[in-house]
Amino acid sequence: MTSKLYHECYTQVCQARSLLQELQDVGFNTIAPVDSIQKTLNDSVDLSTMRSEGVVETLSELQAEVELCHACVLHENRNTVVFGRGNPQAALVLVGETPGYGEDQQGAPFDGEAGRLLDRILFAMGLSAEDVYICLLIKCRPPVNRDLHADEVKACEPFLKRQLALLNPVVIITLGHFAAQTLLGVQTPVSRLRGQWHTYNGVALMATYHPDYLLRSPLEKKQVWADMVMVKQRLESVTVKPAG
Repeated sequence: MTSKLYHECYTQVCQARSLLQELQDVGFNTIAPVDSIQKTLNDSVDLSTMRSEGVVETLSELQAEVELCHACVLHENRNTVVFGRGNPQAALVLVGETPGYGEDQQGAPFDGEAGRLLDRILFAMGLSAEDVYICLLIKCRPPVNRDLHADEVKACEPFLKRQLALLNPVVIITLGHFAAQTLLGVQTPVSRLRGQWHTYNGVALMATYHPDYLLRSPLEKKQVWADMVMVKQRLESVTVKPAG
């Protein structure tokens, strides 16, 4: 499929999304589910190729699409979609798991005590929230912060993959087991994934514990800091320093 044809098909699918869903709701079960159509488009297009040809969506366009998403039950009770925050040009992208109550209210990831701990970790690395981009695997809050269902991850994962393709970071940090296992396609515990480099679509990836877990298990902060030292060294090794 050419980039031009993809772009035309993508536009048509977006416009038809609501109509297809309504037809399914009234019993036209032979129509392919909307998330299946989206998956087909995602799987058939190399976004890096599209970027080189100058035909690619923007983060704003992707966010607008996510805000209309009804692909799983999580949309039913969300107050707002939690898309991401920070610098889209950042070399470092952090991927968390799901929005909590405060994030659902404010629309920004890592609100509250876990967010303040993450800010302190970044500060210790010599970074601020404006030097990185932070997003989540799941964009809508699960009811009472329950564990994710497989169909919810399947529905939201393509959005995250497209978001990361647009951000094009040098390094990705996953925070928590859902984010790490989803991007790496494994079931390995974070305790065994952390402390070593992995690769996601050619991008260096470091898996580590979620700040919420550190609030409950403060002794693990040493291991997270060891992970962050490795990230800091990796970023410094690829950063071109100004002359003089």
